[in-house]
Amino acid sequence: MIQARGSGILLHITSLPSPYGIGDFGPAAYRFVDALEGARQHYWQILPLNPTEAAYAHSPYSSPSAFALNTLLISPEMLVREGYLRKSELEPAPGFPEERAAYEAAVWYHERLFAVAYERFRYSGPDRRFEAFCDGAGWWLDDHALFVALKDHFRGQAWTRWPEEIRAREPGALKEMRELLDDQIRKEKFLQYIAARQWSALRRYCTERGIQVIGDIPIYVAYESVDVWAHPGIFKLDEDLRPTVVAGVPPDIFSKTGQLWGNPVYDWAALRERGYDWWAGRIARSGELYDLFRIDHFRAFADYYEVPAGDATAEHGTWVDGPGAEFFETLARRFPCFAIVAEDLGANTPAVQALLDRFAFPGMKILLFAFGEGIEKSAHIPHNYVHNLICYTGTHDNNTARGWFEEEATDEDRERFFAYVGREVGADVVHRELIRLGMTSVARACIVPMQDILGLGAAARMNYPSTTMGNWVWRMTPAEFDEAPFEWLRGLTVLSGRG
Repeated sequence: MIQARGSGILLHITSLPSPYGIGDFGPAAYRFVDALEGARQHYWQILPLNPTEAAYAHSPYSSPSAFALNTLLISPEMLVREGYLRKSELEPAPGFPEERAAYEAAVWYHERLFAVAYERFRYSGPDRRFEAFCDGAGWWLDDHALFVALKDHFRGQAWTRWPEEIRAREPGALKEMRELLDDQIRKEKFLQYIAARQWSALRRYCTERGIQVIGDIPIYVAYESVDVWAHPGIFKLDEDLRPTVVAGVPPDIFSKTGQLWGNPVYDWAALRERGYDWWAGRIARSGELYDLFRIDHFRAFADYYEVPAGDATAEHGTWVDGPGAEFFETLARRFPCFAIVAEDLGANTPAVQALLDRFAFPGMKILLFAFGEGIEKSAHIPHNYVHNLICYTGTHDNNTARGWFEEEATDEDRERFFAYVGREVGADVVHRELIRLGMTSVARACIVPMQDILGLGAAARMNYPSTTMGNWVWRMTPAEFDEAPFEWLRGLTVLSGRG
């Protein structure tokens, strides 16, 4: 349950300014925390920190590891401060665009720096902190680093195409590959160590300034991941380790054929026999990284939709009962104080609401959803809010407030919006009216995407669900950062009792 009234900003790390092609854990992140503190904010919400891949358009929700960090978020400037690089080695840096993340160019550039930093580390003598990190994180790091090295060794081939003995994880074969690829494995462990150090330092900086970090964990994992390769028994796979069913959602008014996500589905009966150990590890890892965290597609814990593998659409799937309350009771015995936010958007069932009520998990409400027909009964309109929830103007999956007003809202939606706020407004200030509605609501937490703080249009949207092109690339430019209305936000925060 959210106890105190507060507010914050949603901004992923990749969207921060940086001269190195992608936002990172470097100076701009610290400056952003300073801005949050100055504006009397209490939360910084981010997207998943897991590694991303070009094959999934660098979506943080389709990762090859549910436990590792994205090494692209390592700050080159911090590597200089830590002694792993010299300042001269950061040059020449390509002319990266300021307004979008240049993932592929950033991968190339960072890999060059990482090779230099690792060689310097490699010949610098024993590092007790590194060895302690490897020992403490070994329960996930050993498999992850081996997986990364094997992917490189087999030239990027999917793990299902690796030699049978490695695909099936025969102990002798894995031992042989660990010896053969020892240096590549150690390099990946070094990069995870550096990423963990930089993120931990940034987290401490947040904590010292009263800022809590809200993380995000996708409920499902990618099939092409270390998680499925290392733990095939917790997923619904056949004898050849291929999915028998995959995740998705059924047809609705937005999609006539449904959404076919393609992720492997958990074998909850097998997980139950193991005391939900893999999920317990995931919660423990999230507790290391965040102060509280959102679980995407929370509904699947009550009931989930599975589609026969090989189907071209999600039309012929089946609803199956999820693990329900027993799952959270098991986790609560191990983690008495773990704090989650339930992504409960969409058509929820009484079973979902029962879970929210029983465990007092805060849900989510989206102001952009509030102004359609039936506004008086909408769950997303402020007069129907309860205290224990997080109100958003929008999320990473929505248009910006201005983009919604200019491109998606109907004339009737706009009329209802004008009537609700008590005046007609133009597109240039609609974001401030929506922020004011959220901030003055009874919801104990109000989170606003940075794009809405800046009043940006649809071009600044972060993600278009069910598409793969042009997503996850928006970045706040240095000029936008300098001109951001943090003083205005501070005033509204204090006025609405959130400061």
